[in-house]
Amino acid sequence: MSNAFNQRVIEEFRANEGRVGGPFEGVSLLLLTTRGAKSGLPRTTPAVYLPDPGRDRLVVFASNGGSDKAPGWYHNLVADPAVVVEVGGERYDAVAAPVDAGEHDELWRRQIERDPNFAEFRARAPRTIPVIALTRAAHSPKCAP
Repeated sequence: MSNAFNQRVIEEFRANEGRVGGPFEGVSLLLLTTRGAKSGLPRTTPAVYLPDPGRDRLVVFASNGGSDKAPGWYHNLVADPAVVVEVGGERYDAVAAPVDAGEHDELWRRQIERDPNFAEFRARAPRTIPVIALTRAAHSPKCAP
């Protein structure tokens, strides 16, 4: 279940084809739906993403604001990498997978360039923050939500 803040962001996102105001105004934001590792229930959360041109994937960072623990969505997708991504007015099935070590730092560099707050998250976290690629599932054609 989403907290009240996330629920408001999710509702605004869906009502405005991915556009939201407040702290996420102008930010590349997607909705990520995972299956709860314990409950088996769908769990949707907003997440900042980095487009990865030429790779047909989006990249998310399991930073949890630099917390010592990864966010719940990360634990869920480790248990079941089949996810649903909503970006703009589009919704599709995707497969989540950690990026390989060779890409990890370059993707971080690009994200920090786009959003300097991520440098603080990375510095504050007492762990290596996973970088996750979300790749459209082969069976998932483009479709509206």
